[in-house]
Amino acid sequence: MTDVALANTGAAVPIRPAGWRGIVADWSSDQRAFKNVSWGKAMMWIFLLSDTFIFSCFLLSYMTVRMSTRVPWPNPSKVFALTIGGTTIPLILIAIMTFILISSSGTMAMAVNFGYRHDRIKSAALMLVTAALGATFVGMQGFEWTKLIMEGVRPWGNPWGAAQFGSSFFMITGFHGTHVTFGVIFLIITSRKVLRGDFDREARGFFTSRKGRYEIVEIMGLYWHFVDLVWVFIFALFYLW
Repeated sequence: MTDVALANTGAAVPIRPAGWRGIVADWSSDQRAFKNVSWGKAMMWIFLLSDTFIFSCFLLSYMTVRMSTRVPWPNPSKVFALTIGGTTIPLILIAIMTFILISSSGTMAMAVNFGYRHDRIKSAALMLVTAALGATFVGMQGFEWTKLIMEGVRPWGNPWGAAQFGSSFFMITGFHGTHVTFGVIFLIITSRKVLRGDFDREARGFFTSRKGRYEIVEIMGLYWHFVDLVWVFIFALFYLW
């Protein structure tokens, strides 16, 4: 039917090359493989893929260093323990941080849902809640850094064993914390634009998508879920191993 319609209107029917040339044409011309994917989503997926490689290199390097060093590795349960009311509780701060960040994925998912329903108030409010949870996570991570620095942890050494522990800790958690911080900033910016109705009015400015589309909220959701997922691997490999 489509070919007939094109023929009746006088439009030329595009000819698809055969074999491998056709496959290359499909992927390079954005005609079939990504026909229904916006550039915003495509670019975010490409960014997340590249970020996955970086985090994977960091974690693999950490695992390699830990398994190859002959010096005893510090026990995370003791290093990251807190004394509350005279009782030492291992990993209590890390457990709370993990709960907060995982909870923020739920609020972000609801924000995306309400965004596509065009419920500006609820979508913006849930994004602000997500940003608040993310900021709380970063604040607790700052407390964790301060505590360890006061106890003598440095990128080149620590009081409990292998010197690589400090460099691994600051590199991995710092890089992830930077991602969370930028996510919080962009969530606040996006929530403000949603609340003002910029996406309904197609107001000019940064991060404003096509009229009536709240796609940027979903794109922010992709980024935020990725940050949360990376933390699960950091939590498992760095704190529980």
